[in-house]
Amino acid sequence: MPDAPRVNMQTLPPSPWVERFVSLAPPGEALDLACGNGRHTRLLAARGLQVLALDLKPEALAASAGENVTTMAYDLEADGSPWPFEAGRFSAIVVTNYLHRPLFAFLAASLRPDGILIYETFAQGNQIYGKPSNPAFLLAPGELLGLAQDGGLQVLAYEDGHVERPHPAQVQRLCAAGPAFAKTEARLDHIVVRNEP
Repeated sequence: MPDAPRVNMQTLPPSPWVERFVSLAPPGEALDLACGNGRHTRLLAARGLQVLALDLKPEALAASAGENVTTMAYDLEADGSPWPFEAGRFSAIVVTNYLHRPLFAFLAASLRPDGILIYETFAQGNQIYGKPSNPAFLLAPGELLGLAQDGGLQVLAYEDGHVERPHPAQVQRLCAAGPAFAKTEARLDHIVVRNEP
């Protein structure tokens, strides 16, 4: 199968998965981990959250800067790099198109007890669509569910399957909440499209 067409990451809109669940985040500070060009940083800031945008690349951080945004250049994968955040700090953590398994436990620990984690990245099977194709960068079936379970998080929503946009890919998606998050606040029907007469 030919490689999927290249997507211009500079103009990519926020992920529909992140858009769907960001309204569940309680007020406070959010972490956009491996923020890239800041598409989710801007979304979180527009929702009134104070956002810490973290990325390895200074050019990505420059694109992410704005009102209610603090940027941080940091290499999470360098040998000996400690996790830089304390437990229970963030009301929301967003991770998209990034996978570094040693961070899973830290993500769960850094979430406030009433906070939410929104995670979306590539899964096994994506190799037929192009990159990433290395199994080290593809989630195994149910792997994000394991992250939630091991971290003591409540699963609010989970998907594992094929998407066509912004390009064909195999993905896993998770929205999970800390143990103090009231599940009655997880409004899952707020994005249902209704046909008006």
